[in-house]
Amino acid sequence: MTIDNKSSDEELMQAYQNGESSAFEFLYERHKARILGFLLGKLRNRFEAEEVFQGTFMKLHSSRRHYDPAFRFSPWLFTVCQSVLKDYLRKKKSIAEDSNDELVSQAPAKESSTTKEALPFSSLEERQRLVMEMRYEEDLDFDEIAEKLHTSSANVRQLVSRALKKLRKDLNREDL
Repeated sequence: MTIDNKSSDEELMQAYQNGESSAFEFLYERHKARILGFLLGKLRNRFEAEEVFQGTFMKLHSSRRHYDPAFRFSPWLFTVCQSVLKDYLRKKKSIAEDSNDELVSQAPAKESSTTKEALPFSSLEERQRLVMEMRYEEDLDFDEIAEKLHTSSANVRQLVSRALKKLRKDLNREDL
C-alpha cells in the first residue's frame, strides 16, 4: 500500500499498524493543531496542554494495535486524547493533595518500547529513557519508580519532565 498525504486517516493508521512509520508522521501533521487547540481550550495552560498533547501521541503509538480501521480515526484519536486528559487531571489532583509544595509535570499515556523507532527516544539519555519506560510502559507512579531506582520521587519527576521537554523539542524541530 502506497501512503501519502492524500491517504485517508484510516488508511494511514492501518499502514502504521503494519509498521509503516511514515504514516505516523502524516497523522501527526494532520491532527496536531486540532488536538493541541482542544487541549489549550480545556486546560488554558500551554505547558500542561503540551504535556497532554505529547501523551496523546504516545498513547496513539502504544494503542495502535487496538485501532479498528472499520471505524473513523478522528473520533478514536479524540477518545484517546480525552482519556489521557482525564488521567492527567486525576493524577495532578492526587499529587496536589499529597504534596502542595511540589511542582508536578507529567504525561499519563502508556508507551511501548518500540516507540523509540517511531518517536525520537534515541535522543534521550539512558536514565531518562528508563524512567519513561517505567512510567508509561509499566504504568508505575513516581514513588514506585523512585523506590526501584533508589532516588527521590522529585528526581523522577524531574527526569520525566526533562525527557518530555526533549521529545517535544525534537518533534517541533521535525515540524520545521
